[in-house]
Amino acid sequence: MDVTPRERNDRCSIARSLQVLGEKWSLLVVREAVLGVTRFADFRARLGVAPDVLAARLETLVEGGVLERRPYRDAGQRQRDEYVLTPMGMELQPVLAAFVAWGDEHRPSGFGPSIVYVDKETSKPVRLAFLADDGRELGVDDVTVVAGPGAPVAA
Repeated sequence: MDVTPRERNDRCSIARSLQVLGEKWSLLVVREAVLGVTRFADFRARLGVAPDVLAARLETLVEGGVLERRPYRDAGQRQRDEYVLTPMGMELQPVLAAFVAWGDEHRPSGFGPSIVYVDKETSKPVRLAFLADDGRELGVDDVTVVAGPGAPVAA
């Protein structure tokens, strides 16, 4: 049975993730949220993004379950919303760390890393790795990709 590109993408974990995270500003908003930013004006100031683009990205991240909208009110001001990472959003940290590692290796700025992931207890740097079931670390050449149970069946 042949599948359409749409059906193939509906089954693909990467394609489904990109529906929520596939815009440049989306991952940068998540980066800032991980760093503790929650307010629209602060996202805008730190990212330099147009307000309509930021509003659209925030809405997509809320609809996708990455951020949660919470009302707040500063003294003498009208009620506004802040945007807080959900547990699902916090689980994007390894994705961001993979981008950091790749960017530091293949797109260095000349200034050194802008973000370093460290162990909370020891403050020693940590890194991402593929691990086998027995705990052995595997290099990228030791890992391959195979079709999973949700993959389309080839004709």
